[in-house]
Formats: sequence, C-alpha cells, structure tokens
Amino acid sequence: MSDPDAGRSRSDDGTMPLMEHLVELRSRLIKCILAVVAGAIVCWVLYPQILDLLVQPYCDLVPEEAVAEEAARQNLFGGCELLVLDPLEPFSVRLTVAGYGGLTLAVPVVLWQVWRFVQPGLYPRERRNAAAFTVVGALLFALGAGLAYWSIPRALNFLSTIGGEDLVTGFSPAKYLGFVIKMMAAFGIGFEFPILLVFLQMSGIIHYRQLIRARRFAIVGIVSLVAVITPSGDPFTLMVLSVPMYLFYEAAIGIGWLRARRERRVAAEETSEDAPVPVEDGSAGED
Repeated sequence: MSDPDAGRSRSDDGTMPLMEHLVELRSRLIKCILAVVAGAIVCWVLYPQILDLLVQPYCDLVPEEAVAEEAARQNLFGGCELLVLDPLEPFSVRLTVAGYGGLTLAVPVVLWQVWRFVQPGLYPRERRNAAAFTVVGALLFALGAGLAYWSIPRALNFLSTIGGEDLVTGFSPAKYLGFVIKMMAAFGIGFEFPILLVFLQMSGIIHYRQLIRARRFAIVGIVSLVAVITPSGDPFTLMVLSVPMYLFYEAAIGIGWLRARRERRVAAEETSEDAPVPVEDGSAGED
C-alpha cells in the first residue's frame, strides 16, 4: 500500500511550506466532511431506532408501575410522546438527528485526520501514538455521551418538578432532542479534556508543572465551564461532569510527568553514548 503522504515536499524535520500546509488541511477537512456525510446517511436510515433511544429518558420520568392517573398528571399524553406544533418540525428533527449522529459516528475519522495533520511536528517516538490517540479519543467521547445519557432522566426529573405540581410536562421534539443532543455533546467534548491537555504538553505549549501550579484555578474553571456548556444547569449534572473532568486534569499531569521523566532518561542515555571514550596512554607501562 502506498503512503498518502509520500508525494508531499516535507523536509527531514517535518516542516512544510505554507501552501503545502493549506493543501493538506483542505484534504483533511474534505475527508472529515465525507465521514460526517456517510455517518449522517446511516443515522437517517436508522432514525426510528435512534429516536426511540433518545426519547427513552423522557419515558423514564413516569415509572412503569405508576397508575394511569399519575402518568396523566406528569405527562400531557399519559405516555412519553412528543408534541409537534409545526408541520415542518418532524423533517427538521430527522435532519438534526441525522446530522449530529453523523458527526458522532465520524469522531474516530476526525480525530485520525487531526492527528495526521499535526503529526509532522512531533518527535518520531510520539508519531507512533496515532492509533492510541484515535482509539482513546473515540472511547472517551463515547464514554462521555453514555454518562450524559445516564444522567438525562435525573436532570429531566429535576427540571420537571422544580416548577411545582401545577405545571404539566409536554415537550416538543425539537426542544427536547436539542436538550438531549446538547447534553451528550457537552459530556462527549468534556471527556476529550485529557486528550487536549496531553496534546498541548506534547506540542510544548504547556508543561505539567504549569498544570500543577494552576490546580486551584482549574477547579473553578472546570466548574464554570461545565455550568456554561451543559443546558440543564442542575447540581447533579454539574457534579457528574465536573468530577471526571478534574480527575482527567490530574491524569494529564501524571502523563506529563511520566513523559518528562522518559525524555530525561532518553537524553541521559544519548549523552552517555556521545561522551568521548578516554584513551589509555600506552607509554604508562614503559620504563
């Protein structure tokens, strides 16, 4: 198999002219867009199953053992249907689900293309981490989206009951699915936090000692960021996302420390290998 990067005018140290960078960036973006489109087509076909999955947290608001009167009190329809008030809303909802679903399915491809674009500026031993970067990033995004899906029923319960019993719950598809998608996207992006910190350390932009000194500010910043990116704003969701993000922050510090320790060891070994070997004086044994 031929190397797709073989024809590029890249020097030994990985540098490229500006125009070559722009051409490569365009190629990477096109591949990302094609991956999103392919994923969107798949999600368009599987829309009924995806919609049932996304509506399930809304259905969980009413326990299965609840009587019909209690179900009717908590929900306008006595079940978990969504109220359509606009004739164009079903079509726009299907487009929204397909678009965000395609973007989600394309996450591994997007991460791979990002890594391939920045790879020339890294050390040779760091370029071998491309597969790990892609796999870990995709798994973290899926883990974050899954955690959001688990927390959505609790967030909905908080938001549905905080207004009092005189309010009847009845969501429109666009607003409900917008809420669910934003929650899952916020958690998925939040779980990419350690990947970003490790990448910044590998690029030499920050050092793990800087992260250690910024711990107290990081706690406040993480909580503030979570409060902004999560649409619910309830204390439970705030805690569920803030705690993992801070643990990821500490993990990034540990990875940076291990990486710096390995670099010091490699540098020491290279220094010892380059050191001149002392030559014994052959005349020392002469009379």
